[in-house]
Amino acid sequence: EVQLQASGGGLVQAGGSLRLSCVASGFTFDDYAIGWFRQAPGKGREGILCMSSDDYIVYYADSVKGRFTISRGTAGNTMFLQMNSLRPEDTAVYYCAADYKAYGSGCLSAGSYDYWGQGTQVTVSS
Repeated sequence: EVQLQASGGGLVQAGGSLRLSCVASGFTFDDYAIGWFRQAPGKGREGILCMSSDDYIVYYADSVKGRFTISRGTAGNTMFLQMNSLRPEDTAVYYCAADYKAYGSGCLSAGSYDYWGQGTQVTVSS
């Protein structure tokens, strides 16, 4: 069974950093796209960063470019979202997602994914 588990959220002051983890069970990320999304209260789910399944290029939303990065763990079933220079507007529930068919910049679209983690809350205080 394919499952994703996101963790690492918390409360941080503006300007601080957090690292979120996404652990996969039932598969490894080697042939899958991985996406990070967030949803703030009253807003839709926003794709912020992803690595596509065909070209392995990392795509960024303008809102996080230069501040957030993605990396893989050595075990192959863990992905990380490093968030630096956090802002109050980054406050949201963060989700990781994976799928083998999220191609190119389409990996920023929530509709490209069938597998989702449960979400982890990130709160940035001003």
